Amino acid sequence: MNDDDLDKLKAAMRAATPAPDDANKAANLVQARKNFERFQGSADALRQTPDSPETGLAREPRMMLNFLSNRVALAASAAIVAFGAVMFLPIGDALEPPTISSSSESLAPDPALDYQAQAGATAEVLSSASQMSAERRLRALSPTDASGDSEDSPYAREEDLGKRQTVAPLWQLAEDGTEEFASADDNPVKVVMEDPVSTFSIDVDTASYSVVRSSLMNGYLPPIEAVRVEEMINYFPYAHPAPDGDAPFRPTVSISQTPWNADTQLVQIAIQGALPEVENRPPLNLVFLIDTSGSMDEANKLPLLKQSLRLLLGQLRPEDEVAVVTYAGSAGQVLDPTPARDRAAIHASLDVLEAGGSTAGQAGLQQAYATARGMTEVGEVTRVILATDGDFNVGLSDPERLKRFIERQAATGTYLSVLGFGRGNLDDATMQALAQNGNGTAAHVDTLGEARKVLVDQLSGALFPIADDVKIQVEFNPAQIAEYRLIGYETRALRRADFNNDAVDAGEIGAGHSVTAIYEVTPVGSPARLTDPLRYQVGQAASASDELGFLRLRYKAPGVTTSQLIEQPITSDLAPSSEAGFAAAIAGFGQLLRSSNHLGEWSWDDAIALANANRGDDLYGYRAEAVQLMRLAQGLDQQR
Repeated sequence: MNDDDLDKLKAAMRAATPAPDDANKAANLVQARKNFERFQGSADALRQTPDSPETGLAREPRMMLNFLSNRVALAASAAIVAFGAVMFLPIGDALEPPTISSSSESLAPDPALDYQAQAGATAEVLSSASQMSAERRLRALSPTDASGDSEDSPYAREEDLGKRQTVAPLWQLAEDGTEEFASADDNPVKVVMEDPVSTFSIDVDTASYSVVRSSLMNGYLPPIEAVRVEEMINYFPYAHPAPDGDAPFRPTVSISQTPWNADTQLVQIAIQGALPEVENRPPLNLVFLIDTSGSMDEANKLPLLKQSLRLLLGQLRPEDEVAVVTYAGSAGQVLDPTPARDRAAIHASLDVLEAGGSTAGQAGLQQAYATARGMTEVGEVTRVILATDGDFNVGLSDPERLKRFIERQAATGTYLSVLGFGRGNLDDATMQALAQNGNGTAAHVDTLGEARKVLVDQLSGALFPIADDVKIQVEFNPAQIAEYRLIGYETRALRRADFNNDAVDAGEIGAGHSVTAIYEVTPVGSPARLTDPLRYQVGQAASASDELGFLRLRYKAPGVTTSQLIEQPITSDLAPSSEAGFAAAIAGFGQLLRSSNHLGEWSWDDAIALANANRGDDLYGYRAEAVQLMRLAQGLDQQR
């Protein structure tokens, strides 16, 4: 072939090639994304809500990346072939019409618009959507407005959605990750003369400790926002004095020198719940609401979940009842209410569960509560247990309506507890908010041992409440205490007026639960004081009493709407115990993980020594494990 023949061939090829069509190109790109959705088996998962921008495709590409990491050459070739095939299909031959829409507007490109300009605008929307934080979700689910709602469903009104539903870009997910945690900045040091009263809700959740352990065991320090110090402290059982008579719990206060500051003191407030006789417990109705979406298809998710629930079944009585509801795109009742003695039927319902599809928990949540209502009789205890990897898209177009819906169910006696499984797309913030509004607990199950702790060793505390809406308020005496700070409980803070307001929700205590809160206080005249006295303040010594402060506790008996009050002074002669020493070591552990600036030169070695010196009776080995985790954290911290 000579040059003339080559030129003629080039000219013929140019003539046969159609001119570029921007509209057709844009439509085909949308079609390619549409077909990708269908091949993932999760079309609904790609359509996000404004309150859940990192579900759906925000999860699927990351899962795809994990899959592709072991099949790079094959996946790359398949991607090129598939993309090329779709790009050269005429629109009429495409698998489905190229439309992707939300409730308010379509994301399909407008052929009349410039394609590049449109792509830039879409990228801007995606970027802003991906920046929504767990803190915003938590605030949305936990507003202070307690107004009622006459409608039975939290999802009856959708007209306020009205926002572009977007997908987070793949490269951003790889860089930022998709885990979100309920967290806040450390509590500040308060000056007693200016702000003498501290008020907060108790917290018996333990999810943070398990997340910390999971991170350390996988070779990295946990994100600071994942470390909630109060949940680390309250992960452990403590041998506090049990209540007398019919009291649901007993408070114990102790004073000790602060391990990390010789010039301050720790005031520890411990609450020990009563443990009723197991033989006399009421019948129990459990509804397992199980996430079977595609993201659960990992060894430490759905398979571990099944094993964990089997452990729980071993603790049930023949007359207890179990039902199983699943959600993945749509809700389904896998097992009707079944007596616990029919173990074969219950095990069979768990065996058939498989992961696949999108994560849309709205219908599942409603189905679970409806099932629970049908199971409940007078005098029985009914619980919905949500088991998920945390990527729980409940359709939060109206978070306040969802909050009221869950609160109404809790008011009828059906509480909601949340068990998180696995890591990678953990939405800890939503899990915490759901459990708090549902009067239940939130735990993260990362091992079968943790499942046994939560669902066997501490089953009574998880399922049988003894006190609702438990609030703590401490008033410090400015004649004795100059400054104080509450260690942890940042997400549980209440306003001073909330303490006496029985309409304000707070935490619940289950049978046998123990709860510990720790204040670091600076005595008057201590060189550790961080603030100077005000020059023009009147009445520097407001009281001549030798009391350090005054403790008030409010709680409601389960099913009762009026609270009861417990009061006692905090005096300097309250001696510490070995239990207080171990709690202080864990408080230091949590603060080290959060890189707190309140610890001075106190080190990992100091935390390890304090924990070892106060391990006491360690029946289950939890405290020995904590020491090993401290050593792991020390090694990882030295690598930074």
